[in-house]
Amino acid sequence: METLPEASVPISVIISARNEADNLRENLPAILEQNYPDFEVVVINDCSFDSSDIVLEELSARYPHLKIVTITEHVRFKTGKKFALTLGIKAAKNEHLLFTDADCIPASPNWITYMAANFNQPIQIVLGYSPYKKTGNFLNPFIRFETIKTAINYLSAAINGDAYMGIGRNLAYTKTLFFSVKGFAAHMHVISGDDDLFVNQNATSANTAIEINADAFIYTDAKTSFASLFRQKKRHFGVGKLYKQRHRRMLSIDAISGFLFYILLTSCLVFNFEPLLAAGLFMFRLIFQMIIYSRLFKRLDGKDLLWYMPFFDAVYYIYLNTFGLIGSLIKTTEWK
Repeated sequence: METLPEASVPISVIISARNEADNLRENLPAILEQNYPDFEVVVINDCSFDSSDIVLEELSARYPHLKIVTITEHVRFKTGKKFALTLGIKAAKNEHLLFTDADCIPASPNWITYMAANFNQPIQIVLGYSPYKKTGNFLNPFIRFETIKTAINYLSAAINGDAYMGIGRNLAYTKTLFFSVKGFAAHMHVISGDDDLFVNQNATSANTAIEINADAFIYTDAKTSFASLFRQKKRHFGVGKLYKQRHRRMLSIDAISGFLFYILLTSCLVFNFEPLLAAGLFMFRLIFQMIIYSRLFKRLDGKDLLWYMPFFDAVYYIYLNTFGLIGSLIKTTEWK
């Protein structure tokens, strides 16, 4: 049996929820019942008009460490997730903050323990991992594949001392850091980016750690239609243009080089230009990828996706360039 890491810092788990009554009823108990000695859960009920308030009141009667912050809709001023999270952070009593979403559930009762154990000086940011649940939906394999590829990129960058993003479904940082950089003020005008932009602007080689123990994973449901996936990814990719220049350059080189590889490969095969050489290069690349990714995909709960590599890798680079272009051209005005 694996020994749990030592962690004793008080933790405030923060969740911003808008019209999430069903998810709160289903997922919040697993967070409130975490095996951790000192923590609170702060839920911001952000302008909900469903039964979220009733669900939260029922849960607060059972769990005294649940704190509810309620935001009501203003007829003239529309608020976004960053405003809600800021209020939640101000309401939190603890220095160390752990973030997730209402539609997420921890892989184990030890999620907080594993994430909190990383808070040793000088660590102020902890990047976690959040895979999607495996389902039979036709989009599910690719969404999970893309999530793992993205995680490999941002987690390895953090290990190399140059973290450029994190995922808000499983992210921790200190209240001191948040207020020392004036929170989300630098990008409050952008509807998204409460997670990746905050990390991009404030992570350093010294203050950032990662946590990828399987018990520290946070699972959530993947989108089930092209329309919902398009809305989600348009929002996510829209903040990329605000990354630091070196990170934009790094991500652009990866996306464009991968895309050009498959364009040239297809052209060589279609026009019969050195087809054997082209096919040989493809096989060499594929074998190299399988060797490198085999252990990583298994570690990140994607062992079954390795068989999709020959097809999904090409789709992945088409997807990156398509949504990267869309995100740079279209402004998103809603966070949910």
